[in-house]
Amino acid sequence: MKILFAVLLVSAPAFAQVDFSGSWAPLYHEDLPDRIPGPELGDYLGLPINDAARLRADSYDADRISVVPEYECRPHSSDYSMRGLANMRVDVIRDPVTQRAIAFHTRMNFQEMERTIWLDSRPHPSEYAPHTLQGFSTGSWEDNMLDIYTTHLKESYLKRNGVPRSDKATFTEHWVRHGNYLTVATVVTDPVFLTEPLVRTQTWVLDPAQVIARDICETVAEVPKAADYVPNHLPGTNPFLHEVADWYGLPYEATRGGAETLYPEYRKKMGKPEHPRDHCERYCSCGAEGQICLSPTAAPPGKRP
Repeated sequence: MKILFAVLLVSAPAFAQVDFSGSWAPLYHEDLPDRIPGPELGDYLGLPINDAARLRADSYDADRISVVPEYECRPHSSDYSMRGLANMRVDVIRDPVTQRAIAFHTRMNFQEMERTIWLDSRPHPSEYAPHTLQGFSTGSWEDNMLDIYTTHLKESYLKRNGVPRSDKATFTEHWVRHGNYLTVATVVTDPVFLTEPLVRTQTWVLDPAQVIARDICETVAEVPKAADYVPNHLPGTNPFLHEVADWYGLPYEATRGGAETLYPEYRKKMGKPEHPRDHCERYCSCGAEGQICLSPTAAPPGKRP
């Protein structure tokens, strides 16, 4: 009997090994210009995208979120929400009888994004089940690290400059807590738009004093346009794609992205910029103490007033 009890104890699922509950504030020391002022139009550097993703991103017009009601109050998807401008609260859901933690529930204060991460070994739904922006997430433990697998995602974006992510994508996360700090590594796999997985990390700090309140969004016609108009750029007509290369003194081809732009050896073949720069003029102090980099300081060469 003792041996049987021991076997059952070992084989039982671990429902929670680290407590992530609490209120968390994001730190922006990683990719700060990309996350706070937002990515530059046409900047695909370091993204393992294919030609289909590049074509979709080139057609993107940011007026879409000012004109199309469906986009004005659209929340981030769960694979991107960790990188957005939002605080997060994590609550534990417990079985009312056993009091075991069976899930973590997250809420973010941008567009009231809510998500459940199930810890009770339940299966993922059929591939034909409804897809949502938050998807369906299950978690399992590897020592003190929570591994999360998410499926059933609606189509969304990898960056807020129009780089797409399809509804065939899945992603894994790895949550690790070190005292009052939480590190989340996200690995997105997309057979439609990515040639290899996209890996990104974010860090959070515990902030017990914060309050996650309501975030009510109402749509409004910010720019007068026809009701059926969707802002876009037809192939070859987007006039903004060279800006990021000109602003930062980069070769235009490098800004087009692709898996090879992820790796250090790409610098040996990336070529020379069309407009080289000898000093920084744009978002130079992002991340420095007292600097929040909400506005650029220079226009592209040849386009200054």
